Amino acid sequence: MKNCLKLNFDSGQTALAIRVDQQVELPDALKRIGLGGSRSVLVVVGGASNISEADFLRIKRLFTEVLAPIAENLGAYVVDGGTDAGVMQLMGEARTDINAKFALIGVTPENKVALPNQQKSTIDLTPLEPNHTHFVLVPGNNWGDESPWISHVATVLANKAPSVTVLLNGGEITFEDALSSVNTGRLVVVIAGSGRTADILADALRGQATDERAKKLAKSGRLQYIDLSDIEKEVENLGKIIKDLLSN
Repeated sequence: MKNCLKLNFDSGQTALAIRVDQQVELPDALKRIGLGGSRSVLVVVGGASNISEADFLRIKRLFTEVLAPIAENLGAYVVDGGTDAGVMQLMGEARTDINAKFALIGVTPENKVALPNQQKSTIDLTPLEPNHTHFVLVPGNNWGDESPWISHVATVLANKAPSVTVLLNGGEITFEDALSSVNTGRLVVVIAGSGRTADILADALRGQATDERAKKLAKSGRLQYIDLSDIEKEVENLGKIIKDLLSN
């Protein structure tokens, strides 16, 4: 574990970050950047750069009307992948849009992201999302290396308090994110109608899967889905489900 960093974004926002090499270091590392105790945790996983414009607009209101307000009302921690793309961008922007104060923690492989004001070339690196309050920089040279870390950070932060994963859209790595949550016993709420991996998993839960990974996850008993076919109705329904899960 290395020293914590203060990140200064061009937009004027700041965040605290810490590098962690081993999962056993996480409790102390998180305390060093002001994260500790025991409180509800919302994990958000799913699509990054490959979300279609139609899917992006469809799920955007879930963040501003459901996920961010619930996190704020419950004083929950929110954990995601931390980059300035897809569901992570939506989570960060929703937090700012509603003037929320909850801690938003991005967990990401340090070798894949561009830190603000760093001197090395950032051509092949992905920027961090500037509305996040904290970052945990973990080992890894490939996207997906962060998946077990996201789940473990959430477990440490919850510290026996309720936690739930919300899965929207997503590609190949989102299967790994779902599996990591299932392996730690965390319920995954799949947003059917948000595209790609989410819809594949929802089909598996309906008994219509052709993907073997989806079938296996569906059999775990740790997945449930909510359908966005009637978005006006289901925004309210999703809010109730997530709030109830995090309030128990």
